[in-house]
Amino acid sequence: MTPVLRVLWEDWADRSLGLPGYATDGAAGADIRANLPPEARAEGIALAPMARVIVPTGLRLEIPAGYEVQIRPRSGLALKHGLSLPNTPGTIDSDYRGPLGVLLVNLGDAPYVVKHGARIAQMIVAPVLRARFEPVSGLSSTARAEGGFGSTGQE
Repeated sequence: MTPVLRVLWEDWADRSLGLPGYATDGAAGADIRANLPPEARAEGIALAPMARVIVPTGLRLEIPAGYEVQIRPRSGLALKHGLSLPNTPGTIDSDYRGPLGVLLVNLGDAPYVVKHGARIAQMIVAPVLRARFEPVSGLSSTARAEGGFGSTGQE
C-alpha cells in the first residue's frame, strides 16, 4: 500500500513550484524546493561558510500514523558546494503539523545563495517501528563485545 502524505500550502507560498517530487522512476527521495517568502525571493538566502539557516518550503505535512519523513542532503549540493544538513537525516514525526523547514549548513569555503525554487533536500517516507524497552540485569555476549568506534580495524 502506498502511503499518502497530505500537503498544505502556506498562505504566502509560491504554488507554481509544485509539490515535492521524484526526479526519476528509481529515486528513493522526493526533491524538496526552497519556497521563499515574497520579500526574499529576488535576493535568496545567503549562507556564509559554517553558517546554518532554516530554509522554508512553504509546506506543512500530514504524515500517516506509522510513518516518518526523513530529510536528507542532496549529494550534488554536498559535493559542489559543501551544503549539508547538520542533523541528517532530520526526522519529521507523524504528529507534527508545523511548517516544513530544511536546516542547511554550509560546510564549504565560499558563501552560497539559496535561490527561490532551488532543490535543497530530499525526503524519504519510511515506516516506523516502535520498540519496547525492558530493564535487565545483563546482556548476551557476542564476539564483538564492547568494541566500539574503530574496533574492527577497518579504515
